[in-house]
Amino acid sequence: MTEHLVFLDRSTLQATVRRPAFDHTWTEFAATSPEQTVERLRDATIVLTNKAPLRAEVLAQLPKLKLIAVAATGYDVIDVAACRERGIAVANIRNYAVHTVPEHVFALILALRRSLFAYRADVERGRWQQAEQFCFFDHPIRDLHGSTLGLFGGGALGEGTATLARAFGMRVLYAERASGPSASAGRTPVDQVLAESDVISLHCPLTPATRHLIGPEQLRKMKRSAILINTARGGLVDEQALVTALKEGWIAGAGFDVLTTEPPKNGNPLLDLRLPNFILTPHVAWASSGAMQILADQLIDNIERFIHGTPQHLVT
Repeated sequence: MTEHLVFLDRSTLQATVRRPAFDHTWTEFAATSPEQTVERLRDATIVLTNKAPLRAEVLAQLPKLKLIAVAATGYDVIDVAACRERGIAVANIRNYAVHTVPEHVFALILALRRSLFAYRADVERGRWQQAEQFCFFDHPIRDLHGSTLGLFGGGALGEGTATLARAFGMRVLYAERASGPSASAGRTPVDQVLAESDVISLHCPLTPATRHLIGPEQLRKMKRSAILINTARGGLVDEQALVTALKEGWIAGAGFDVLTTEPPKNGNPLLDLRLPNFILTPHVAWASSGAMQILADQLIDNIERFIHGTPQHLVT
């Protein structure tokens, strides 16, 4: 049987994508709008997607579809319940960004803890040239050694971040999960993590239980000297509350790689911040060249394993 594969948003992956080793046709599009999805997938048996959504009303019109291969770890763009009802398998990518995301996390942490952007701006404004001595101390500089990292979410990315933290001499706390047992093994109560951490880094999937995991109440429980890092999903944080927290000094800074809606064509409160203690990058923590190639290879591995009857990385 010939499988019909369609990649809905090929431009989201800058890597070589090999063709599967079975009889198939292959069609790819740089991007696909919601209005184009059904027509493009009408004959597809396998769809590859990164961020192009596949909701229940679309899936209902695709009776030939049997596998959705997600070119990412997060799969909140897929209606998993509808797939389960229709017998459509969903496979995602695992453990491909175990170095690139933690490294990005620590790039943000180091820049914020050492006030790099504030000092760079001072130099550009001529502040150093006017100083009365060889240096100046306008912004706080804090070491990582001896400080505490609080992790919300474990998994490969959380563990990778913890490994780097320990190499810097940091103490690591794992927060109890948003859902599940009230006292998860080896984890610390959320309020204690908020109160004791100098850095909090989020590595959770976006689910109903984790949406706005960090809001005004949680931000007020953090140290005023603490920073918040989010390289996971924008919806984990109440973004308007974060704006207030940064402007009013509830916390010392934040580094984000994600927003609730991406791309933020209709604006976002974090886009308007012009603060030296806030860094926003455009969802690129995952996107080192090496990580993207690992992702591309695993994407096709997932498809081949499914067709050969030995599926891997299924979420449903």
